[in-house]
Amino acid sequence: MENFTYCTPTRYVFGRGAELKAGEEAADIGMKKVLVVYGGGSAVRSGLLKKVTDSLIEAGIAVTELGGVQPNPVDTLVYEGIDICRREGIDSLVAVGGGSVIDTAKAIALGVPYEGDFWDFFAGKLPATVALPIGVVLTIPAAGSEGSGNSVITKTDGMRKISLRTETALRPKWALLNPELTFTLPPFQTACGIADMMAHIMERYFSTTPDVEITDRVAEGVLKAIIEEAPKVMADPCNYQARANIMWSGTLAHNGICGTGRREDWTSHGMEHEISALYGVAHGAGLAVVFPAWMSYMADHQPEKIAQYGRRVFGVESHSDSVAAHEAVDCLKGFFSSLGLPITFAELGVPDPDIATLVKKLHENKGEAIGGYRTLKAADTEEIYRRAL
Repeated sequence: MENFTYCTPTRYVFGRGAELKAGEEAADIGMKKVLVVYGGGSAVRSGLLKKVTDSLIEAGIAVTELGGVQPNPVDTLVYEGIDICRREGIDSLVAVGGGSVIDTAKAIALGVPYEGDFWDFFAGKLPATVALPIGVVLTIPAAGSEGSGNSVITKTDGMRKISLRTETALRPKWALLNPELTFTLPPFQTACGIADMMAHIMERYFSTTPDVEITDRVAEGVLKAIIEEAPKVMADPCNYQARANIMWSGTLAHNGICGTGRREDWTSHGMEHEISALYGVAHGAGLAVVFPAWMSYMADHQPEKIAQYGRRVFGVESHSDSVAAHEAVDCLKGFFSSLGLPITFAELGVPDPDIATLVKKLHENKGEAIGGYRTLKAADTEEIYRRAL
């Protein structure tokens, strides 16, 4: 196990009616003028947005709203939000939605106190250390952004989709999680969220760092729980306990606890970001295609941890690492398919992907050699993309 520093300053309020505590939580940390960021019309139609803003106003907090965040969020709305915050003297943000909304709010929070272009942080020109405080009312368990210090934004000029990772600067100060808010999610969106949270765990799990039994077992336990609870949610979307377990899994998957003391990978996320940037597909659906392809490649070249995953998570029994690793890939594909997720480019709606462009953009954004589990160059990532055909 490697040395590590772990800090998760987010206060989680979990359960029925959690969204009604927005004002109380905001006031407790001194929020006074808030920009409430949200997505499409569902937050308005459901009455959730009004509940949250009413709670904030009742606590004596001034509210300004910014809607219109789309999946795979882009920089244009971030710039608009930064301008609003500066013009209105906003001191904090509250995101009402899922990962795209939260990531947009984070990027705005980072850009307001910075005199330059917020994209400088995403481009790696300087570290992100100062941001306005953020609160979250979560509606989609998937991205785990309610507990992470990460944000993913696409720059429309060049369609560069970049993930920014920070230790504490972008971690929300508080997050309100009510599983009932997820009852009306469409089945496909629910399934995409499940794939996303599993991928967040697996990016950390597939590591060459030795002697990380504790975090291995934590990761395996959350993965096994997701695999057990997911069919219940798909069969009965209003099953509160199943929804609660899935919602909390999404948070644990990406708040860093599964990655302590180890080197992480993140190749599959980088590869998927290029797909969703180019073709606009749902991130979780893209991960359901890419991750098994990446695992298949590793089963041929570095099977040990893939085999352990198969044995401990899916109960694969083979004593051969190579056989067990390939069986693990088949198990994961079967699980994703059972949720109605795609596992090939064609099923994703991209029957003829421009693999050359995907590879080119990937290595432009991530470097000539990428990966924590195994170092990969362009020829390797091209093969992985082709395995997803």
